[in-house]
Amino acid sequence: MVEADLTRESDGSGKRLSVLLLADDCNPEWPSLPIVGYKYALALGRVARVVVATHVRNRENILKAAPQGVEFVFLDNERIASPLHKLALWLRGGSEVAWSTNMIMQYLPYLAFEREAWKHFRKALRAGEFDLVHRITPMTPTLPSYIAGKLAVPFVIGPLNGNLPWPREFRSEQKRERERLRVLRDVAKHLPYARGTYRNAALVLAGFEHTMRELRPLAPGRVVNFPEIGYDPAIFHAARKVPAFGGPGPYRFLFAGRLVPYKLPDVAVLAFAGAPELAGHSLHIVGDGPEMPRLREIVAQHGLEDTVHFEGRRSQAELAGMMRDFDGFVFPSIRELGAGVVIEAMACGMTCFVADYGAPGHLAGRGRGVTVPIRDHSGYVAQFRQVLAGAVADPATAAARAAAGQGYAEALYPWDRKAQETLAYYRDLLAGRPVQDRGDYD
Repeated sequence: MVEADLTRESDGSGKRLSVLLLADDCNPEWPSLPIVGYKYALALGRVARVVVATHVRNRENILKAAPQGVEFVFLDNERIASPLHKLALWLRGGSEVAWSTNMIMQYLPYLAFEREAWKHFRKALRAGEFDLVHRITPMTPTLPSYIAGKLAVPFVIGPLNGNLPWPREFRSEQKRERERLRVLRDVAKHLPYARGTYRNAALVLAGFEHTMRELRPLAPGRVVNFPEIGYDPAIFHAARKVPAFGGPGPYRFLFAGRLVPYKLPDVAVLAFAGAPELAGHSLHIVGDGPEMPRLREIVAQHGLEDTVHFEGRRSQAELAGMMRDFDGFVFPSIRELGAGVVIEAMACGMTCFVADYGAPGHLAGRGRGVTVPIRDHSGYVAQFRQVLAGAVADPATAAARAAAGQGYAEALYPWDRKAQETLAYYRDLLAGRPVQDRGDYD
């Protein structure tokens, strides 16, 4: 790894593209968005000369990981970010819920981050050191760009994801998630820099139709389908001893994720309660969070101690190993924007059982898994119980869905494949070619 060496490179076949990545969230040890930003940045560094502008909070873990082939510049806006982060934690009552409140409180700190990036790189940008600028994180459409309107080179933003409404059947979970401020989301479109961000974007990468629908009017003809999720085949792969549902059973099912209300881990647990057709099979829960006491109470109430097993937090490598040993991935989450864990489960050869809503429904659709229509809580539990029992009764069909999901994941979502797709977009922009979708994420 090199810090801020701005020399040009060539790959031997002509000038290598030089890209400034803006990645406020970029950390190899922090789950969800930070590790996605980090993996995407490293993959782009294998196809272009990349300099990553990221926050100083990521320095320690990035330096410890010592990645090769990517330059990092660590920017400090803590004079603004630190007090507002503390205020956000107080307003949210911790870091697990009230995501909309967190986004609102990031508005000023993020603009300050990009302002620091502009101060640091403006001379290099004006001198032609970079062919384009690409903001890869944050991935929410509601945080605008300070830099977008100042550039003489193309500005790319994304992948972005957002604009997925809460299902009306689960308003109680929305209250438990403390998402009352989500009603202010549309206000973000009218804040300073918001409209200019998309007016000045040469390309907008947007994940899934729920996001593209919001962004098309803001950047007509410049929005393409590009889900933010990806996976590392060195960690998540299907070198399994036994294919999913490949033997007579008993079968093992897995839930993995933060134990928070909107992920509905209780639905996975309750699907096994009073279900003789699932007797002898097991559910394993990886993760932790505020729902844990409630889940343990449900297990005790229904006598599921021998059926439901709590595995705690696991590393990516440990989770991947479990995915290769288990048969079905049960994920009832009802407001999942990206659902990278579903693609990871598919890549490990699991049959996925997910909500027919948002990203999971898209990923597991078309026979690549099993999608479950959202109902009221009791109806939703019954639906999951039914599809899990169906897989146990017909393992051959479940195995075929696992194979279809694995093929889909392997064809489209490895990070290196996504970097190559991104590079093709870069070259189209710089050559003046029209923007058009290059992926086949349907």
